[in-house]
Amino acid sequence: MIRLSLALLLLLLSACSTFKPTPTTRFNPTATRAELPHEEAVHPKNSLEWWYLTGHLRDQATGEEFGVEYVFFHFNLKDGNDDYQMVNVALTDPQGQQFKYDYKLGKLPRLLSDSLPVRLRERKAGQVWKFDGQEGTYQLQAAFTGKGNAGYALNLSTTPAKPVLLHGGTGYENYGGGVLAGYYSYPRLTTTGTLKVAGKTHQVSGELWYDRQWNCTSIVSKGVGWDWLSIQLDQPREELMLNTLRNSETNQSLNNGSFFSATNQNVHLSGTDFQLTPLTYWTSPKSKKKYPAKWRVQVPAQGYDLTVEPLVPNQELGLRFFHAFTMYYWEGMCRVTGTHNGQPVTGKAYVEITNR
Repeated sequence: MIRLSLALLLLLLSACSTFKPTPTTRFNPTATRAELPHEEAVHPKNSLEWWYLTGHLRDQATGEEFGVEYVFFHFNLKDGNDDYQMVNVALTDPQGQQFKYDYKLGKLPRLLSDSLPVRLRERKAGQVWKFDGQEGTYQLQAAFTGKGNAGYALNLSTTPAKPVLLHGGTGYENYGGGVLAGYYSYPRLTTTGTLKVAGKTHQVSGELWYDRQWNCTSIVSKGVGWDWLSIQLDQPREELMLNTLRNSETNQSLNNGSFFSATNQNVHLSGTDFQLTPLTYWTSPKSKKKYPAKWRVQVPAQGYDLTVEPLVPNQELGLRFFHAFTMYYWEGMCRVTGTHNGQPVTGKAYVEITNR
């Protein structure tokens, strides 16, 4: 799934009369199969790439659950001379029905190199946000800044619980018209560490979902939006990545996805292999945007008929840039219930909704 939050921002910036950055695709890799560990590293001067983690974590003592989103974006503009970075971090607290997030976008002082392990840094208000590691073994650290965000932070370590999942079977997903973007995931990363929520430190554990993507501006257009879901089933321990690309200008949609079985079988999904049906909607009081608030997810060949529902209705991010524009999208922690081959099943999910 190509995350559109930053891609849509690039479209806005390109239209701005005083700042005209154009993402370059001249240096994007032209391979059609992902090669690890090489793809983990920065792709120098890439048009748009990211290292993206989401998931559910539980306090080991109290059983309280929390949701985490943490992502580093890297993109290059103009003729390859200017690297930019954007970082988003968010925490969901279902117990308190709270959702907090922080972010920063800026030009980097120098071009990023393709060294391994990955070592990414962002600085904001005296804090240093970090992402280190490779191939599923990562260290993440961030402390929130700004009004209303005091007392929120994360410090986490991960190791793979399942092998890497190459989407599309090759680690390159086909978006039609000959457009390919690199995409693989570690769908279960065993995670331990601490979360600070409203000033209280929680010792947590759980499983995060990790997405690695690159070459991602080539399909962006003004009318494009996404509904994207990552689903981790409890029993059987299987995973689904499902996304529907929507084009409001052509009224067309495109399905892409992956099923990862309990025995690590990788099945590419497309077309009618799955259906995402919104059942209810939630309207944001800030943006006035109307987002799906519950989905029916059907994957017939794999025997799944699921309901995915947010644990907190308001998990909308509003990213304000240049004092003139706020970019809104919804990304949040969800529960999964339903049936697998007619038998009850539960699970966890994260959902992203853009350009609704």
